[in-house]
Amino acid sequence: MKRSFQIDMPKVETFNRELVIKHATGVFHDKGYNAASMQDLVDATGLNRSSIYNSFGSKLDLFLLCLKSYQYGFHKKTTAVLLDADNAINAIESLFYMYMDIMLKDNNDRGCLITNCVSEMANHDEKITSFLKQNQSSMLDFMEALVKKGQLNNNINTNKTANEYALYLFSSLQGFRMTGILVQNKKHLTSIIKTILQTLN
Repeated sequence: MKRSFQIDMPKVETFNRELVIKHATGVFHDKGYNAASMQDLVDATGLNRSSIYNSFGSKLDLFLLCLKSYQYGFHKKTTAVLLDADNAINAIESLFYMYMDIMLKDNNDRGCLITNCVSEMANHDEKITSFLKQNQSSMLDFMEALVKKGQLNNNINTNKTANEYALYLFSSLQGFRMTGILVQNKKHLTSIIKTILQTLN
């Protein structure tokens, strides 16, 4: 009697993974994590539930991928801003104006996905908390290095340490993003930016 042998072939994804993450990000951005249902993700991505689970794991795993993709997108935009700035204070100013432009174009008043996640899920899940702390640490390091450079070049005052100013800028940026959900007045948002920058001059 001959025995038949079955070889398990690796599963090949027949969809655009980046596009699926983009559509899923839109769902989470519009509804938040808790309000977004699996059916919402099915409708947005065009995948059935089993395909989502098999390719991305749980809803939480997919959400983390969306957060990381969103984070990477802002990292690229921030890098572009830094390359165009001729000094630290101009870089910080351009960063806030970049966020303002994004906020003014946000017709759905969705705010920042990561900032929204802090409000909704901070300390509710270990994986999410770890991501948020890593993102915060990375932003603080970035801000501190920028401030140090500005202080060395006399673009930023030394009334506070670079670390203290980094904490101030990080919290200001988060508050600015939250404010922008309800305040869509360019003049008012510009005034906020100028007030923040005056602290550094």
